Amino acid sequence: MSFPAPETNDLNRPYWDGLAAGELRHQHCSNCGNNWLPAREACPRCLATDPVWQPASGRGRIVSWVVYHKAYHNAFADRVPYDVSLVELDEGPRLLTNIVDSDAGRALSIGALVELKIEREGDLTLARFRLVSDEGTA
Repeated sequence: MSFPAPETNDLNRPYWDGLAAGELRHQHCSNCGNNWLPAREACPRCLATDPVWQPASGRGRIVSWVVYHKAYHNAFADRVPYDVSLVELDEGPRLLTNIVDSDAGRALSIGALVELKIEREGDLTLARFRLVSDEGTA
C-alpha cells in the first residue's frame, strides 16, 4: 500500500517545495514577528494577512511524543513500533514528525535536542528529525 499523501495547495505549497529543495520553511508575520506552522492565510497572533515564508534553522526540541504499536493505516504496518513526535523549532513553530533514531521511542525525552533530517517517502519529501547531543553532534 502506498504512503498516505497530504493535500498540497497554493497555501502550503512553499512548505512542500522547500522540503524538496532541502530546507524546512515556516510562515512569518512581518507585523508582529510571530512564526508558525502549518500554513495559514493570516497570522494566528495578530491576524495580519500578509505572511512570508522563511527558512528554519532545522534545530529544535522534543515537546512530546507517542509510540504506536498498532498500525492504523496499512502503509505503516511494517513500521510498528514507531514514534509520532511534537517538535518545537528554535524559531517557535511546532510540527508533528518522526524522530528517525528514537529506538521506537525509548531514546526520546522531553527537551531533547533534535535537528532536521529530510527524507524521501515515495513521491513525498518529509521533515523528520534526529537526536543530537547537547554539543550539537549526532
